[in-house]
Amino acid sequence: MFWYPLDNAAKIYPATISNESPAVFRLSAILANPVKIKSFLKAVSKAQKRFPYFKVQLKKGFFWYYLEHKPFRFPVEADRAEFCRKFSNAELLMRILVRENQISVEFSHVLTDGVGAFEFLKTILVLYSLELGVQIPLDFEYLKPGDPIQEVEYQDSYLHYFKEEIPPMVKRSKSFHLPWPLKSLPRLRVKNFFVSVDEVKNLAADKAVSINDYLVSVYLYLLQEIYEECKIPKRSKKFKHIRIQVPINLRNIFPSKTMRNFSLFVMPEIDLRLGHYSFDEIIKTVYHQIRLESDEKLINKNISRNVGSEKKLYVKSMPLFLKSFILKMIYYSLGTKQYSGVITNLGRVDLPSEMAGLIDHFIFTPPPPNKMLKVCCGIIGFGDQLVLSFGNITKSTKLEEKFIQFFKEQGVQVSDEPVKKQ
Repeated sequence: MFWYPLDNAAKIYPATISNESPAVFRLSAILANPVKIKSFLKAVSKAQKRFPYFKVQLKKGFFWYYLEHKPFRFPVEADRAEFCRKFSNAELLMRILVRENQISVEFSHVLTDGVGAFEFLKTILVLYSLELGVQIPLDFEYLKPGDPIQEVEYQDSYLHYFKEEIPPMVKRSKSFHLPWPLKSLPRLRVKNFFVSVDEVKNLAADKAVSINDYLVSVYLYLLQEIYEECKIPKRSKKFKHIRIQVPINLRNIFPSKTMRNFSLFVMPEIDLRLGHYSFDEIIKTVYHQIRLESDEKLINKNISRNVGSEKKLYVKSMPLFLKSFILKMIYYSLGTKQYSGVITNLGRVDLPSEMAGLIDHFIFTPPPPNKMLKVCCGIIGFGDQLVLSFGNITKSTKLEEKFIQFFKEQGVQVSDEPVKKQ
């Protein structure tokens, strides 16, 4: 048995988790054929010993929450319940779900981020493919059951790459939030849209930016439209900054192999006090802001702010109930109040051709948004299918409709069903 403390990014979640905001996300692989359950269960069984750091429960100490290892098997369930439901204290912080031709994993953000979760799902899919007799190239990288478990896989990389004496980030002003009323319980509505990777890539290339830059720019542009069109209470309209929180994978900046959380956020913005922004102006500012904020030196400032605060003696000695109260306030004052939306792009999935034929597409469903944020978006690409998954807890679907309309005006076909492979 072993235990380990929560990583720096995870520490805020136990203080903010609720049934409506469970900090749980989902990754789904939609296969070309129905899941062969016996072969799938064999694949899961082979993966059991490879991920001991995922067989943990959240426990409460006097000063901090921590993760304690439990000798449980990975739970495999029929996918019948609602998306991204909260984990109970008696459960592991992950679950595997199966329905017809769909394999999904749900993880608490206390445990890992989208990159760590996808590495786990990739291993399960490779082992399942092998059970079906598919030959996987020997040089394809995944976490193999026979490989030794390295300590770096469950390392707190924030703490590892923390540097002393770096000035912290400056607090940002409050941002505009969508004014729409909330749905009645259960609030979460998830809607997926499918577009062509190549068509969106061509649009982005015409502007000399990445697909991620382009999609973030579209989000900002549409929020500006909503701000200008809606009858918004004065107390909401006085906040004239529109920001999008965009997670970035720090494993692309630092040589980390952690399977725990290791991402931070950049927040490209427009300031409406300066007037209306054209789409080209937004593209330009997003391109430069993302690159500036993802510079290693500025990332170090962010890590310094987050890790430095928890290392202070008075914070260490503060009892957990008081820490939780303060963290919840920080989550809203330094967190959600500063941005208008979230767009999480896991990028394009690359798999060996032998294995890719078994899979039609992937879906990334982000954690349900809180009552202030209201809408969020998760993105993942595979083959020529780019899937945008919106989580919405309001009575309005205007943001999603505006996305569809924007793409159609650019000549991109949008569907709420996957495009059938030729």
